[in-house]
Amino acid sequence: MTDSKRAGEPAQQSDLINVAQLTAQYYVLRPEAGNAEHAVKFGTSGHRGSAGRHNFNEQHILAIAQAIAEDRARNGITGPCYVGKDTHALSEPAFISVLEVLAANGVDVIVQEHNGFTPTPAISNAILVHNKKGGPLADGIVITPSHNPPEDGGIKYNPPNGGPADTNVTKVVENRANELLASGLQGVRRISLDAALASGHVKKQDLVQPFIEGLADIVDMAAIQKAGLKLGIDPLGGSGIEYWKRIAGHYKLDLTIVNDHVDQTFRFMHLDKDGAIRMDCSSECAMAGLLALRDKFDLAFANDPDYDRHGIVTPAGLMN
Repeated sequence: MTDSKRAGEPAQQSDLINVAQLTAQYYVLRPEAGNAEHAVKFGTSGHRGSAGRHNFNEQHILAIAQAIAEDRARNGITGPCYVGKDTHALSEPAFISVLEVLAANGVDVIVQEHNGFTPTPAISNAILVHNKKGGPLADGIVITPSHNPPEDGGIKYNPPNGGPADTNVTKVVENRANELLASGLQGVRRISLDAALASGHVKKQDLVQPFIEGLADIVDMAAIQKAGLKLGIDPLGGSGIEYWKRIAGHYKLDLTIVNDHVDQTFRFMHLDKDGAIRMDCSSECAMAGLLALRDKFDLAFANDPDYDRHGIVTPAGLMN
């Protein structure tokens, strides 16, 4: 990563993505057959790319969703698939594509009510809570490119253990998805979004409150409350803003959210070391906004867009 002279500065209009253009590219651009750069490639449990680079387009997500549907059926996973999304621009169209394919395959899907956002830990928690009850196993899909720039999209699969899928699973999904791409999506089952929502396979639930209440089972929330700490939160425009609000209210904490905006351009960010907008809560440059407020709080926190990473700020600075 090459250092930029603008690192740590607030993003300017010229740094922002064109959300409408990016969304159009998701639907209009196609991966080129035989081009390895356009293929599905799973890294840490997921595939990441961008619509403008021809590696995160509608065809990719339809193929991946079909591959996951087939793999879960092959492995006898017949419970619900919890599907969540973060606040990146490409997460919304990808979310729709996933619902259309899963419903067409007869998969029961559970999503956050009111078209809300869902952090990765909440999907993991929902899977584990469901599977502890016995019966058909649940799994999950999270649509997120993690902390990466606003133009990126990502999708990852969580098997019934709630954690990220290992390579034994992702390689099967990757290979099948690429087979489907090469065949022109022959074998992909899909219905319209309206049909998916009317099918009875897509159910809407509040995944927030069970997660909030479950925190007390693993964290001494009473001790945090009694400590009287003044806490600051910068959600970095991610999927957990509603979670922080409810945590503050449910546990009666002195907690201030310094920025509760959701903006798919992430215009409120400070530029990372290379001058890019990147929601990296481990980067002093990206965290410059919260660091400027460090004297106002005893402790302050930030998360990446899907909330599987955290940064901690003390009056002394960003903890390493």
